[in-house]
Amino acid sequence: MRFSSKLSKLPPYLFSEIDRAKREAKAKGKDVIDLGIGDPDQPTPDFIIKSLCEAVKDPSNHRYAMDQGSPGLRNEIANWYRRKFGVELNPEDEILALIGSKEGIAHLPFAVNNSGEINLVPNPGYPPYRNASILAGAEVFEMPLLEDNGFLPDLKAVPSSVLNKAKIIYLNYPNNPTSATATYEFFQEVLEFAEKYDLIVAQDMAYSEIVYDGYRAVSILEVDKEKRRSIEFHSLSKTYNMTGWRIGWVCGNKEVIGALAKFKSNIDSGIFQVIQDAGITALRDGDDYIRTMQAIYKTRRNVFVEGLRSIGFDVDYPKATFYIWMKVSGSSIEFAKQALEKADIVCTPGVGFGKYGEGYVRFALTLNPDRLKEAVERLKRLR
Repeated sequence: MRFSSKLSKLPPYLFSEIDRAKREAKAKGKDVIDLGIGDPDQPTPDFIIKSLCEAVKDPSNHRYAMDQGSPGLRNEIANWYRRKFGVELNPEDEILALIGSKEGIAHLPFAVNNSGEINLVPNPGYPPYRNASILAGAEVFEMPLLEDNGFLPDLKAVPSSVLNKAKIIYLNYPNNPTSATATYEFFQEVLEFAEKYDLIVAQDMAYSEIVYDGYRAVSILEVDKEKRRSIEFHSLSKTYNMTGWRIGWVCGNKEVIGALAKFKSNIDSGIFQVIQDAGITALRDGDDYIRTMQAIYKTRRNVFVEGLRSIGFDVDYPKATFYIWMKVSGSSIEFAKQALEKADIVCTPGVGFGKYGEGYVRFALTLNPDRLKEAVERLKRLR
């Protein structure tokens, strides 16, 4: 039996491999400290769960949902954007609900790319940017994210031969895996670049609310006020601890939103209305909860970074995300392997996010401070 040749171009999905190694260690009876996959340990808050429980009692919610998301959800997303970023969105044609932002990110190339076009993808970066482009038949040009440039892409380094065929530039700030942040001025530069080369700017902003020390993440739609080039992906997963609920959205340029909506209408039937109603509650009533989570992650960040520094690792205090991007000597895969075998700790090798992630590992702050302190003690075995 033969399958699509496109699948052979994809590496094994990074987090599936990590999960397999973790399961094997646990099967041997080891006490594994899992700082690998960025799945929050805190439960979805009660006020969101109560909203879902009420909504599920309504039989009208048990039918097919609207493909683009309910008017109530789209209006609440518009309110949230106005409150958070001062950005005005038309709920009718500038917002599209998604079955988690990953789904929309992955389907975007299918909606907009033609054969032979090239997508500009950050490296290291979230794997779906690259892998979905390949599956959709597009080519990929990888933009190195290097420490010397603040883990921002060097737009001037993209060859003109690539730009002549380029269609999408994927961005992700606050960034996974590096925790880097982007300024208003950087987004201005990106938009001038996109205008010059007729690009769609796809900014993934899933971590905008996990910020510290007074930092506020910038929406690219604050810069591209007319939404000429930009779309922005968002998710309720990390912000409200709703990873398993699968609800997010994309907003911005209405032509791109329309193309993605048309594609999605042929392959899915929208988000269960009950989950949409819970999402409305999260967006409307969740600001205090966000501040609580920011305080929790800040404590964890401080405990872990201080601990790592105390045993000689080179690591900074990130201004955003719940990831620690740490330099290591030698192979990142070998470090992750040694961390699991000698310290029973799961971390993510940087090379798994692309070749320019080599020399780093990523830790997710998804365990309580006591477990993070224990992780630091165990990591002494690797020094």
